[in-house]
Amino acid sequence: MAASILSLAPFIPSDKALAQSSLPDKAMQVVTQSAKLTGQLSPLTFETLSRYMRVINSYYSNLIEGNPTKPYEIRAAHAGQYNNDPAKRDLQLESLGHIHVQEWIAQQSPDLDRIFSPDFIQEIHRQFYLAIPESLWIIKDDEGNEVGKVVPGEWRKSDVKVGQHIAPAASDVPALISRFCDEYHPKKQQGDRKLIAIMAAHHRFAFIHPFADGNGRVGRLLTDAALKAIGLESYGAWCVSRGLARTSTQYKSALAAADAVRQGDFDGRGSLTEKGLIALCDYMLDTAIDQVTYISDLLNLANLRKRIDSYIQARNDHRVPGITGDLKSTAELVLYSAFIQGELERSQAIELCAMPERSARRLLSQLKKEGLLSETSSKSPLRWEIPEHAEPWYFPELAPIK
Repeated sequence: MAASILSLAPFIPSDKALAQSSLPDKAMQVVTQSAKLTGQLSPLTFETLSRYMRVINSYYSNLIEGNPTKPYEIRAAHAGQYNNDPAKRDLQLESLGHIHVQEWIAQQSPDLDRIFSPDFIQEIHRQFYLAIPESLWIIKDDEGNEVGKVVPGEWRKSDVKVGQHIAPAASDVPALISRFCDEYHPKKQQGDRKLIAIMAAHHRFAFIHPFADGNGRVGRLLTDAALKAIGLESYGAWCVSRGLARTSTQYKSALAAADAVRQGDFDGRGSLTEKGLIALCDYMLDTAIDQVTYISDLLNLANLRKRIDSYIQARNDHRVPGITGDLKSTAELVLYSAFIQGELERSQAIELCAMPERSARRLLSQLKKEGLLSETSSKSPLRWEIPEHAEPWYFPELAPIK
């Protein structure tokens, strides 16, 4: 057992290796960029974005595992509109299951002690599998033969090989996960080491492969929760899974390369390659930088205002699929102001329309009907929203539209 536990070392790159790498600088860049994004979003706008991004996160994390269900199909399923093909319907439900776990984690608002505990990791797995069809619990081999069935929330009971990687023995999983939680608890790290440790943990979790199936999605959900908990407050408005999916070949190669044993005397002092772990962390941090930068650019006030204006022009040129009718140009200021503030008092919204009150109320009614604004009651403030028909203009290239 002791040898198996030591086989995870190094848990993070050594101080000497980190000093010779770009990892500390990149970790600081992620922290800085994330904090800057937090500062430019109102809490209500962040809440709207986070709710919207859960669909995007589900799409990309599931895509890595071979589920191609697109965001519009996920939203259709959320509205009770399922594909007639049972297999595609199950994949829609799998996508909804991922969103369910994201919502569950957000409601839990777990601290680092909770996140880095075996019970929490098992509960992520349990929540996911109990939310998806039992047909997706079946485990098949490369030839398509049924070889087992997932038990939600339980560590695997048999030994496995994933690609070229022979995972640790099933009997070692409980002790390995306990050591994993102890070694990777961010309270053991200082400054930029906290973020680097989470990126390293992403690989070591995959290396242990603690469940019979679902390890990839659970690992990414665990990473999501940890990134939020260490203080990346804007996390949720952006997600690492989008970048991982868009470079999935590189992602899987980096994970596989970090599986290798130590390559000689200049590759750290653990059982596994330190150079491979550094390369994996480097890739993960590059991906995080890319994603937080991309979302920050999208949400830059000047840029977003231009895209809102482009959307309104497209409406009036009849270039927006799925919706008809023109939109008054004064709607641009209403929508832009709602984005900045998160919500608008009705009197303020009427004033921003810059037209007689009756006409202003008609415009606001139109914006609500078309999902561009929302309300919780007939007298509540009006909140900024992201309807599907505006998505290609608000967030171009964020995810496939159709």
